[in-house]
Amino acid sequence: MKQSWKPGTMIYPLPAVLVSCGKDASEYNVFTVSWTGTICTDPPMCYISVRPSRHSYDIIKRNGEFTINLTTEDLARATDWCGVKSGADVNKFEAMGLTAVAGQKVASPYIEQSPLSIECKVREVLELGTHHMFIADVVNVIADDRYIDPESGAFNLDQARMLVYNHGKYYKMGDYIGHFGWSVRKKPIK
Repeated sequence: MKQSWKPGTMIYPLPAVLVSCGKDASEYNVFTVSWTGTICTDPPMCYISVRPSRHSYDIIKRNGEFTINLTTEDLARATDWCGVKSGADVNKFEAMGLTAVAGQKVASPYIEQSPLSIECKVREVLELGTHHMFIADVVNVIADDRYIDPESGAFNLDQARMLVYNHGKYYKMGDYIGHFGWSVRKKPIK
């Protein structure tokens, strides 16, 4: 048996990311976002949805840039803490021991401790209701060498122990069960 519920945000799990912003160290900030995702492959585009009341909202709107930093189990406390504290009141990078590194293709910093940082330039802002969606072009991806296989060059993000958000709770990622298309791939002829 199934129940019918009122409309709501029930697409889970989602990545729990730390978004960094600011054009220089005097305005650098980092905050937690779960309303994020890929929206196009070519050109590479993604989005974040942010409440206009958030301290970082005005920084991103003014500068037109931000960086999405993927999080891990080791970053779980910082991810949670940066989601409930305001950058207007505290320097979150210092408080959480996060290292802000100057961006490579955007002014926004990236987080050294993140296994993957995605530098973005805002293309459009959609005012949707409680959240405004920043649709952005991905202009650079910064990958931690620790997760790059030296022989194949493949990026093994599964080794980073990624963090996801599921209906108000954080979880670590589950076990690998197969790659895209594995369930329909033809078996080799013997």
